[in-house]
Amino acid sequence: MIEKLELFMALARERHFGRAAEASNIGQPTLSSAIKQLEDQLGVQLVRRGSRFQGLTPEGEKVLDWARRIVGDYRSMNADIQASRKGLSGNVRIAVIPTALAMVHELTQSFHEVYPDVCFSILSRTSDQILDLIGNLEADFGITYLENEPLPTMVTVPLYLERYLFVTANEAVFPGRDQVTWAETGGEQLCLLTPDMQNRRIINRYLALSGVEPKAGIETDSVLAMVSHIRSGLWSGILPEKLAGLFSEAGPVRTLRLSEPDATQLVGAVTARAKPHTPVVEALLRHAKQISAISPAVLGL
Repeated sequence: MIEKLELFMALARERHFGRAAEASNIGQPTLSSAIKQLEDQLGVQLVRRGSRFQGLTPEGEKVLDWARRIVGDYRSMNADIQASRKGLSGNVRIAVIPTALAMVHELTQSFHEVYPDVCFSILSRTSDQILDLIGNLEADFGITYLENEPLPTMVTVPLYLERYLFVTANEAVFPGRDQVTWAETGGEQLCLLTPDMQNRRIINRYLALSGVEPKAGIETDSVLAMVSHIRSGLWSGILPEKLAGLFSEAGPVRTLRLSEPDATQLVGAVTARAKPHTPVVEALLRHAKQISAISPAVLGL
């Protein structure tokens, strides 16, 4: 039953029989047969069928909610048993907003020193995608914005305050300055994240409060693309302080503090509000709280 529920979850996620089968490393006939067997066992139709996948039935939506709970509990039980036998081990999937990628090692490195048998898969995702991945059991943990986000189904741990800097490699841009206002940046050619990113929406909001529109000559969902374009000197950027520090290590750039307004956003760890958590997730939560509590530098205070 667990395997069939996992295949049903894959189909609901991929919304395509072929892609769901490929993601599950099985053939499409095997997937179709498993879904049909699940429908026969439950006595209801779960999937609207035609020449292609047409969505879930109302009963299918209800079963999907139960499947996530049942599969999540099963995985937690299995992880708990394995941990009691072998100690903490396995792979943890952490989904991270792009602007926090420069700090995630502060969590994983110190955790690995205590639990060397735990490995990590780091996924770069938008804030909305992170919540979906955790809700769909495709990620175990997330690092995202905690302010202005709907997080009633999540356990949250504040990690640090994100502060913003103007970053440029062009010496002719604001020469001799160590601080600029948000309004002043409106006249510069900028390289920014794409509008679907929460960081971009935050930057747009502060620029709007300052009465200017961003001149985004480059929009990208890649931090690496931002690094290369800002280092070229043709574009400047508005970046969180931690990410800007990574830029300065990669080449000659200048960072200027942004003011008027002085802007910050709270970034933290999130995971599903499930009880019990897997032993690894529970340990990660404790570790995140320790980092937040004992390191003013990480908190940004």
